[in-house]
Amino acid sequence: MATTSHIAVDVGRRARQVVLAAALLALSLGGSPSAKSSSAVSSSGAYSYNWPVKPFDRPHPVRGNFGDPRTTFDEHATPHGLMTSRGTFGFHMGVDIAVPDATAVYPVRSGVAGLRSHETVTVDSGNGVEFEYWHIVPTVRPGQHVVAYQTVLGHVRTDYGHVHLSEIDHGVLVNPLAQGHMGPYSDRTEPQVASVSFREPGRGANLLPELVHGRVEFVASAYDMPALRVPGKWTELPVSPAVVTWRIEQVPSGKVVAGERNAFDVRRTIPSNSLFWNVYARGTRQNMSTFGGHRYWRQPAVYLYRLAANFNTRTLQDGIYALVVTAADNRGNSSSFRQVFSVHNNPRWLR
Repeated sequence: MATTSHIAVDVGRRARQVVLAAALLALSLGGSPSAKSSSAVSSSGAYSYNWPVKPFDRPHPVRGNFGDPRTTFDEHATPHGLMTSRGTFGFHMGVDIAVPDATAVYPVRSGVAGLRSHETVTVDSGNGVEFEYWHIVPTVRPGQHVVAYQTVLGHVRTDYGHVHLSEIDHGVLVNPLAQGHMGPYSDRTEPQVASVSFREPGRGANLLPELVHGRVEFVASAYDMPALRVPGKWTELPVSPAVVTWRIEQVPSGKVVAGERNAFDVRRTIPSNSLFWNVYARGTRQNMSTFGGHRYWRQPAVYLYRLAANFNTRTLQDGIYALVVTAADNRGNSSSFRQVFSVHNNPRWLR
């Protein structure tokens, strides 16, 4: 009876759960643990798989978002090191789900297990879909068939306090919190744009908004907070928004002179790590970032986005404008920030 129940639920997870909601409900009444974890709709829409830790059918705190910056600086923590240091820089390739150490981790889809490292289990679920579970002590062997929400893949390693989940679709990393993926998931926090600045391209020196001229780099500081409070030393630390856009309006008319443009969008997938400093601006660092081999615990992240790397202000008439920057999350919560600036390319102003 348990085998039949599992097969029905597992097939249901591979299809749209909304269509099979009634069947899943019937199974759950029969007492199957897998069926009880099934749910067709969260407060924000349909999803195709549950969480990899118990309880499967309830949201858990996410302390690291898809696309967050991951930064390790070779130089020490100085202004020069922050702006120029080499190191290891990349986009976060999944989500970090905060749970206690030793928590059991389960596959969100059935499939064939593999070991990518001593702390990473992969599950090939077929049809080009694969999941990775990082920072666990594996309890499965390569080639073993694992069953969604029944087989224990491993337990969260000591001092990690989270499991990292990556979803890969035909070789492309996918945001696990995108609509229609992991659930139930609800988010009512609004990402915030903290500030906007104007830099000389390639130099990082800030320009006053009162006198913007020539070619300029637009930079915005934006952040979000986890939908659920993260316990422990990661409490109150930010995560990145999913989308950052910008436009330019005339002041005071509000006429749009440069239409809405995307500077950052990881609602579906992430850019190549080779583009890291094309997307994030210098000064960016992750939560508790590492400088010169030392990790600075509890220091919050700073997320700076390059809106435009080399904007030619001569395409605008001299006058007063507003750079409007909007940050949004995976569920459409958003907020905007307006920075007024004056364009003066007339030579008499520059003298």
